[in-house]
Amino acid sequence: MLRDAGELDVALELTRAMVEINTPVCTSASELHEHLVRMRSQLAIAAAEEDARLLAIAVPPHGRAAQPITKKPWYQQLVREWGLLAREQGVCGCHVHVEVPDKDTATKVSNHLRPWLPVLLAISANSPIYLGQDTGFASWRWLMTTRWPCAGPPPYLESLDHYEALVAMHMAAGTLMDERMVYWDIRPSAHLPTVEVRVTDIPLTTDDTVLIATLVRAVVVTALEEGTKGPTLEPEVLRAAYWLAARNGVTARGLDVLSGDSLPMPQVIERLHRHVEPALQVLGAEDLVRDGIQRVLREGNGAVKQRKALREGDDFVALTEVKP
Repeated sequence: MLRDAGELDVALELTRAMVEINTPVCTSASELHEHLVRMRSQLAIAAAEEDARLLAIAVPPHGRAAQPITKKPWYQQLVREWGLLAREQGVCGCHVHVEVPDKDTATKVSNHLRPWLPVLLAISANSPIYLGQDTGFASWRWLMTTRWPCAGPPPYLESLDHYEALVAMHMAAGTLMDERMVYWDIRPSAHLPTVEVRVTDIPLTTDDTVLIATLVRAVVVTALEEGTKGPTLEPEVLRAAYWLAARNGVTARGLDVLSGDSLPMPQVIERLHRHVEPALQVLGAEDLVRDGIQRVLREGNGAVKQRKALREGDDFVALTEVKP
């Protein structure tokens, strides 16, 4: 299938049921949307030619937990070191890279984004159905990813030296093979001049993907404007906010990490929206984000739509299929 995907930037992932596409660097939401539509469509055609279906879905909807592993040496070593944890890691996320001046800046931006990571997870949640059953969580993928030793909510980073010391500790302890296994929900990229936000499920639609990417960019722009190291936060409050976002998505209550207030998730999302409004004006994306948030709250995210299809007896796999 990969051989027939044209000029797409396509990469093998951990399991053979997964595929990764990488857009070029984009400077506007419209440019990102154009690339995503083209890339998803071409990959869907390549999948159909192999009698397969391309799904925009974050966990396996059917089959079995342990997936066939890609025959790349790094992934094969991952399985030798981590066994069933790696073989059951057939999850798909959306990773958004935003350029920053240097890696030290990336650590400061990470601190600023920590309060908003659960909100981004709630908006994107698209993995309630796992191996044919409703898990009870809007994002089962996030629960699965946090089983790794260096994953989930990132720590507060005092400096680049602090980040590098933590990575060195994990390496010395044998809990990382290399820096690529820093699976925190936000991290300084190991190979690009970017900060990488990795918290979200792969969204169901291109429009939802563009919404998430634009919100991430706006939070990073806001962080760069503020210039400080960001709020330290109470770890248990952050953990509770994550858990609520993964369980409830956009349909119930969430937690404002900065205030500790328990609120309906739409109100928590609105606080994020207000936080990034000046940046959205600079980016010319006010209408896109406002309309996108309203659409998600009105129609539901991927988790809501999957559950609706399952409840009504529809084929929720067909719902997630990417059409050329």
